[in-house]
Amino acid sequence: MRLVLLCLISLSLFSTGCSWVKFPGVHKVDVQQGNIVDQEMIDKLLPGMTKSQVRFVLGTPLVVDTFNQSRWDYYYSRVTSQGKETQEQVTIFFNAEDKLERITGDYLPTTAMPEAK
Repeated sequence: MRLVLLCLISLSLFSTGCSWVKFPGVHKVDVQQGNIVDQEMIDKLLPGMTKSQVRFVLGTPLVVDTFNQSRWDYYYSRVTSQGKETQEQVTIFFNAEDKLERITGDYLPTTAMPEAK
């Protein structure tokens, strides 16, 4: 009876801690969150574009600050099935007339955007 109880307890401990036990043939999926933004999309942005034009190129931003409508944040993260993590972030700033002013983050335009005066 004790041997059966000991086996059940050991089995339950080993089965609940599967993260450190690698089972062959178990498929893990890639986990993606946020907006996928690449260099080609950023290169389509031009100074003076409206918010709707920027939204058309990049999609809806992941974060829009309620108190600062002139800043949009695009964030993307991916964890592969092997555990490799990738994070990318791009922030778009608009001026008082809701026109594209500047871009910061992991991707920048290949053609230099003129500085806002």
